[in-house]
Amino acid sequence: MLKDITLGQYYPSNSIIHKLDPRVKLFGTFAFIVSLFLGMNAIMYVISAIFLFAMIKVSKVPVKYMLKGIKAIVVIIIFTVGFHIFFTKGTPLITIWKITITKEGLTNAVFMFIRLLFLIMGSSLMTLTTTPNDLTDGLEKSLGFLKKIKVPVHEFAMIMSIALRFIPILTEETDKIMKAQMARGADFETGGLIKKAKAMVPLLVPLFISAFRRANDLATAMEARCYNGGEGRTKMKPLKYKARDGYAYLIIFAYLAILIAVRIIVKM
Repeated sequence: MLKDITLGQYYPSNSIIHKLDPRVKLFGTFAFIVSLFLGMNAIMYVISAIFLFAMIKVSKVPVKYMLKGIKAIVVIIIFTVGFHIFFTKGTPLITIWKITITKEGLTNAVFMFIRLLFLIMGSSLMTLTTTPNDLTDGLEKSLGFLKKIKVPVHEFAMIMSIALRFIPILTEETDKIMKAQMARGADFETGGLIKKAKAMVPLLVPLFISAFRRANDLATAMEARCYNGGEGRTKMKPLKYKARDGYAYLIIFAYLAILIAVRIIVKM
């Protein structure tokens, strides 16, 4: 399951999505996430699905590769869907003892499942098509207006970038520790969910020690290079908008406009 975590990983390709300015991809991801919470209906979900899978197709990232990331949060998805099924009031469909499944509960559960699925896939698409360096530059440039109110934008972007970099590193480290402990007789595969959770506890101490050691090494390296934040720093590759970025913004705004129009028409 650890190998199925795709968040924070970069998938190299020569697609138009990879070549877009990171600010466009950040805005597009934010707009897509917001669109999923517009009081969606079936038609709007179909439009979102077409938009999302069209972007995945253009990005040349395999759909199977993106779906692997869903396995890491399948427990959260099941819990959320089950909560909506069993605790939503409405028209009763099935009653088992004191548990009643309603029509509204099933509808909400299906919509919530699709929403979470699209949310993870949309977020993963941004990280899979954007290098950590570009993501840092894009965040810093996009939030540059906050510098006027003394918000440390560069430091915030750097923290986000380092966090994304550490996800695959810690995943690989966890896998190594698990294999080392399995060679010594540890069992992480058999038993129920609670037993598997307890078996993971011995991993935490060496994992935290390794994470703190890596963080300390990184801090030492940054200090040795006289790193002092974003003040006065220049960029080797300054971000500049190109024609394709303008077309991408138009597509994003068109997508949002269509969703809003469908929502207004359906409510009329």
